[in-house]
Amino acid sequence: MSLLDFFGNASVFTTVAALFGLAIGSFLNVVIHRLPKMMEREWQTQCAALRGEPPPAPSRYNLATPASSCPGCGHRITALENIPLVSYLALRGKCSACGAAIGVRYPIVEALAGAAAAYCAWHYGFGVAALAAMLFCWCMIALTFIDVDTQLLPDSITLPLLWAGLLLNLRGTFADLPSAVIGAVAGYLVLWLVYWLFKLATGKEGMGFGDFKLLAAIGAWLGWKMLPLVILASSLVGAVVGIGLIALARRGRDVPIPFGPYLAGAGLIALFWGPSLIARYLAYAL
Repeated sequence: MSLLDFFGNASVFTTVAALFGLAIGSFLNVVIHRLPKMMEREWQTQCAALRGEPPPAPSRYNLATPASSCPGCGHRITALENIPLVSYLALRGKCSACGAAIGVRYPIVEALAGAAAAYCAWHYGFGVAALAAMLFCWCMIALTFIDVDTQLLPDSITLPLLWAGLLLNLRGTFADLPSAVIGAVAGYLVLWLVYWLFKLATGKEGMGFGDFKLLAAIGAWLGWKMLPLVILASSLVGAVVGIGLIALARRGRDVPIPFGPYLAGAGLIALFWGPSLIARYLAYAL
């Protein structure tokens, strides 16, 4: 049996994708935690240069260095303590050295990444579309949690994602190339216009530039025809959640709510079910 035949089996491909997705989820936890800190360090260095001051004391801090450790006691996480989901369950959600609680977000991100990869494998079957869809899902997961934590959507994720969508659609993986190019441009311009209309009307900024870039990336992947669905779904869910938080007095009216998670969620809906949802709508509308 050839390697292609082996992975061509739906059950095998789905299982392998789930296991690989769990491992990627462990890496996503590192990205979610460290990337904003890396951005902050870069900004501090730039600000110091603009002020004519010496840069902060250099220290190696990136996605690989230093090694992962317990924030409470500094215990270095071993390989056996870093097995996705399994280690968290074996350690009962606590550090093996000091007993400090490990955030439940870590296994949640791992589980989401694994489940997303498995669904992509099942939905598309073995091929470029499935692998590309996994990448899209993993980026959406990372952007969602980063935006929730910091209200930032890093260019180091959104811009490569945009270019990757255009390259994939050179061969029409998810949309034809003209539709992808128009989707990228329209995705950016739609939210850019909303931003300026809101600012001119209220004097306040209603969203960040990262939201423009994220919708542009989604448009590059899925084409312009999916943008109305993405915008409608993200706006509806965002409005319901925002009103709910205000009604429950868990968030004031003036406290900003990140829009990136709703765009990401709507992008995933459009990726998997967009064509069927649009077809059903047109069937009822016409």
